[in-house]
Amino acid sequence: MGSLFRSEEMALCQLFLQSESAYTCVSELGELGLVQFRDLNPDVNAFQRKFVNEVRRCDEMERKLRYLEREIRKDGIPVLDTGENPEAPMPREMIDLEATFEKLENELKEVNSNAEALKRNYLELTELKHILKKTQVFFDEAMYPPNLPYDQDVYFDDDERVNLLTDTSLHQLKHIGFVAGVILRERIPAFERMLWRACRGNVFLRQAEINDPLEDPATGEQVYKSVFIIFFQGDQLKMRVKKICEGFRATMYPCPEAPADRREMAMGVKTRLDDLSTVLSQTQDHRHRVLVSAARNIRAWMMKVWKIKSIYHTLNMFNLDVIQNGLIAECWIPVANLEDVQLALRRGTEKSGSLPAILNRLSTHEAPPTFHRTNKFTKAFQALIDAYGVATYREINPAPYTIITFPFLFAIMFGDVGHGIIMALFGGWMVWREKPLSAKKTDNEIWNIFFGGRYIILLMGMFSMYTGLIYNDIFSKALNIFGTSWHGNYNESTLLTNKELTLDPGNKEQYDQYPYPFGLDPVWQIALNKINFYNSYKMKISIIFGIIHMLFGVILSVWNHRFFNKPMNIYCEFIPQIIFLTCLFGYLVLLVFHKWVWYGAGGADSVSPNCAPSILITFINMVLMKGYQPTPEGDPCSPYMYAGQFGFQRFLVCVGLICVPWMLIAKPFILHRNNKRKLMMSQANGGEGVIEEGGGEAAAAAATEEVHDMGEIMIHQGIHTIEYVLGSVSHTASYLRLWALSLAHAQLSEVLWQMVLRVGLTAGGTGGVGGVVTYFIFAAWASLTIAILVLMEGLSAFLHTLRLHWVEFQSKFYGGGGYAFVPFAFETILEHAETAVTE
Repeated sequence: MGSLFRSEEMALCQLFLQSESAYTCVSELGELGLVQFRDLNPDVNAFQRKFVNEVRRCDEMERKLRYLEREIRKDGIPVLDTGENPEAPMPREMIDLEATFEKLENELKEVNSNAEALKRNYLELTELKHILKKTQVFFDEAMYPPNLPYDQDVYFDDDERVNLLTDTSLHQLKHIGFVAGVILRERIPAFERMLWRACRGNVFLRQAEINDPLEDPATGEQVYKSVFIIFFQGDQLKMRVKKICEGFRATMYPCPEAPADRREMAMGVKTRLDDLSTVLSQTQDHRHRVLVSAARNIRAWMMKVWKIKSIYHTLNMFNLDVIQNGLIAECWIPVANLEDVQLALRRGTEKSGSLPAILNRLSTHEAPPTFHRTNKFTKAFQALIDAYGVATYREINPAPYTIITFPFLFAIMFGDVGHGIIMALFGGWMVWREKPLSAKKTDNEIWNIFFGGRYIILLMGMFSMYTGLIYNDIFSKALNIFGTSWHGNYNESTLLTNKELTLDPGNKEQYDQYPYPFGLDPVWQIALNKINFYNSYKMKISIIFGIIHMLFGVILSVWNHRFFNKPMNIYCEFIPQIIFLTCLFGYLVLLVFHKWVWYGAGGADSVSPNCAPSILITFINMVLMKGYQPTPEGDPCSPYMYAGQFGFQRFLVCVGLICVPWMLIAKPFILHRNNKRKLMMSQANGGEGVIEEGGGEAAAAAATEEVHDMGEIMIHQGIHTIEYVLGSVSHTASYLRLWALSLAHAQLSEVLWQMVLRVGLTAGGTGGVGGVVTYFIFAAWASLTIAILVLMEGLSAFLHTLRLHWVEFQSKFYGGGGYAFVPFAFETILEHAETAVTE
């Protein structure tokens, strides 16, 4: 838990590995997940590294597995997730895996190729069957004209039927030809227009739709087609018609002229279709068995390939030691886990039977990566901080303090018991169902965000319930737990008969002179002047909590200065900053508490309701060093809250103004003096002509460099001072968003109650109609409450709270100039790989 307050101490280590044990050692370190390797070959092309061939082999195996997975998912076969995490296989096992994947791929491709050929033949025979069936209808219509129906006495045997192509009594034409085929249904209109225009109306087209969809063997999609037959005369039209059919990708089939031949062909087609159906069924069963067998192991195979590939990618980052036939690596390791890394290296060398690995700790001036050890509870809060910027190495981490301050500031804006219960129940459900929900891998980004912040949602809901009790607000209504402190004219009959009720805090005879037990008096919920009361109350607590939050951030900077051994920053930055903030805005908080304690609604000693001075006017006059006009004789009210207020306020402003040049000049002046002292000492010790110490030219160059550094320091310190002084004002005003969003949330809740639910409860009367109306009105109110007040208002409050932490709080002490510790961990690699496959 200590690493959560400040990042882990990191060590840069050098690792010597034998070529025989490098693979197994890296595999053990991947299982451990506590080592971040550095790329020692940044200028070497990826295709020129030592293990590029092994990486290509892994890519090829991964391609084959993805092909198998696509086929498995295409058939709707579930991929079993047993939860096992197989170890990375040894390099010699890659040959067996490659052979297995090659065999499966070839077998599946052969089965798919045969199945596609069978389906293509089946499709052609099916289309031919429909052609023979539909064209028979066309020929029958030609042989039996409409004026000679089939049910008359005249009957033609098959041998006596007149052929359409030879009968000149029906058609006074000779040498009529025809083409029959199948075309996509949506192409029929364009096909017909093209035939008419190209052949100038000298062809006769008949078409009929095929009712059942046909499967495309190439894509597997269901398509709708139509049968057509085109009659024409002459070879020239025949060639033109065939070209048009080819252009529209129509499939043409031979169709006999004689009915007996067509009938015989139809019987042959039917027999072949039955045989093809049997063969297709057997082929599909064989394919299904192959895929079911592969589905049992494909996830384990994928994990093995991903691990092998990541190991060889890591080995490509190492340097080759030609003399000792080994590999050299550099890595960042948490100091607390050096022994664990040593044990992992020992296990790796024992597996390979090679010489032990050597781990040396190096000294470096390079900034180490930042590593905060988190758990499932603190992970989400740390992610909020890292989204702003990863902490500089070993600086104070705001995450542990954010665990409390973030949901609390959110709850100030979202204070409602009912809405807090909804949010807490949702967060609690996700925490309770954590394991089964995390096992369900989904690519729904919104759900992943909600589930990742489940503990934040739970705490925000619980804190909102607490502040809702303080505000005494539940769905815009009040809880009457302790009764009311108002009495006299404010009895039960007054409350029931008056639609508008105004409370007068100046009349002390109307309420009890002791604090309410907990929260706010429920009678304020129905008062006409509750907005004025809530405005003053929430505005003041927003300023109080905001200034306390900022002071806490400034105080945290001391731990950074002490840890990094920068006492100058304590004297030249922290002390003037804390004095400036306390003298001006800390005094503002004291004025608020003083007014609450010494002034009642009727003024000091209950003399007059106007005796309490305005804190805003008092603070403005304080900054402007402006005094008050003397009060007229007989006026009991004083513009001052206490004796000597004007002089004390002027003293505080003077002290605060002194802090501004203190922050601006002190640090650059001390640095400039130290630089001159170092320059004089180097000139005195080195002398002229001493090459080892750099000589006069080196000293002059150093002096020039120091002058440039001083200019940068002055600019940086000026920007920092201006930002802090102006930011203290703007940041204090920024905390007023706590007051604004709290009032907005309460008013939206009241609007929904008054304009939606209250209408449903009072409309419809009694009986069944009233119940139905109330049911639908309540459903609308509940939906709007969740959609607007919980989701939209909750998101708005969340974003404003995030801004208060990132800008107003963290800017006082947090640098955020580091980079994250990204260890070589199989767990992370597999998680990212599975996410990429899912997407």
